Amino acid sequence: MIPSQTSRMAPAMSTATGGIGDKIRGAMAVGKTRWGMLALVFFATTLNYIDRAALGVMQPILAKEMSWTAMDYANINFWFQVGYAIGFVLQGRLIDRVGVKRVFFCAVLLWSLATGAHGLATSAVGFMVCRFILGLTEAANYPACVKTTRLWFPAGERAVATGIFNAGTNVGAMFTPMLLPLILHVWGWQAAFLCMSALGGIWLLFWGLKYFNPEDHPSVKQSELDYIQKEVEPEQARVPFSRILRMRGTWAFALAYSLTAPVFWFYLYWLPPFLNQQYNLGINVTQMGIPLIIIYVTADFGSVGGGILSSFLIGRGMNSIKARLLSMFLFACCIIGVVMAAGSANLWIAVAAISLAIGAHQAWTANIWSLVMDYTPKHMMSTVFGFGGMCAAIGGMFMTQIVGHILTVTNNNYTVLFTLIPAMYFIALTWMYFMAPRKIPTVTE
Repeated sequence: MIPSQTSRMAPAMSTATGGIGDKIRGAMAVGKTRWGMLALVFFATTLNYIDRAALGVMQPILAKEMSWTAMDYANINFWFQVGYAIGFVLQGRLIDRVGVKRVFFCAVLLWSLATGAHGLATSAVGFMVCRFILGLTEAANYPACVKTTRLWFPAGERAVATGIFNAGTNVGAMFTPMLLPLILHVWGWQAAFLCMSALGGIWLLFWGLKYFNPEDHPSVKQSELDYIQKEVEPEQARVPFSRILRMRGTWAFALAYSLTAPVFWFYLYWLPPFLNQQYNLGINVTQMGIPLIIIYVTADFGSVGGGILSSFLIGRGMNSIKARLLSMFLFACCIIGVVMAAGSANLWIAVAAISLAIGAHQAWTANIWSLVMDYTPKHMMSTVFGFGGMCAAIGGMFMTQIVGHILTVTNNNYTVLFTLIPAMYFIALTWMYFMAPRKIPTVTE
């Protein structure tokens, strides 16, 4: 009896104490269905950021054709953030109430149509309208991705899974400057928006046919389902939105996220104009494309690597909340070097500084999202994340106006903006350290 029990325990023990390769093989041996669900939200995030990044890459062309000023461009991004803020809180709540499959399908359908409508715009006001609708509908992406990850992955895999789907942001931002120049040269900027719209239609087909929640999936193995649902959570009653707003964890995440999420939007919207102005780069693959590709490839490594670090610490016995917080501190330290970017006369020094900072930002993001998943009951996950995303989008609204104002009064000097970035992470980390719950609360009406 004893020898047989020992032999059955041996493989599990070797997986737990072995290297990364052993852990990956062990995770895949349990079942692969959850990784297929993760692939769907990864590609959705990629499309989401292709749609967003395109405007920054095309900004010099559109600004010249429509006589945009720096404030016009800031206002266009401002109205995206207005829609994003409204959409985040509404769609986060809808996903928890109606279900991630139906709500996300409708959202991607609408944002694909909104993307195509950009090709019909003829003025800054027209772009403001299109960006507002795009923000309203694209806001469903992250609540849906986080909800999917929360449903399909146990705590030990969540940071890695989060890092993988969030890597879609960098893949989208990286492929945009690779593909857009060819489309712009052959067909023009209107066709670029129509092509992006068509990609959304392809994704919708796969999501509609392939996505199911774990307990409803027709082909998931029972062993994988047991693995996903091995963590016992307290029994929870459905609670009103007002009660969720009184939870400490809701505000822990919302304020910390609202301080740091706008930094990535700053990179997304203003990095191409910064490189174009500072180093006279043209809109083609060899000049603008290569620096952006290097930056976003580094961001991909950061996104996945950040999840691996906290998962490694959890595997070594550290509490999941402590593992996320320690990882976030290390990544915040890596971001300090970005202050070198604005004052550098050398393009590649600036690219290296920005690459390290944006990679560390994505690693930070993988952990703050996993942190809120660790202490939030799954039946209110999208609501809490949606509220935090709304706060972050409001922060982004102010950020776009502040950036536009600073660049106007300083004659497009980015030094102040790059100097302020690192401080945001340390303020957010301090807040999260004192406010984040250390376990899933039992919520009653």
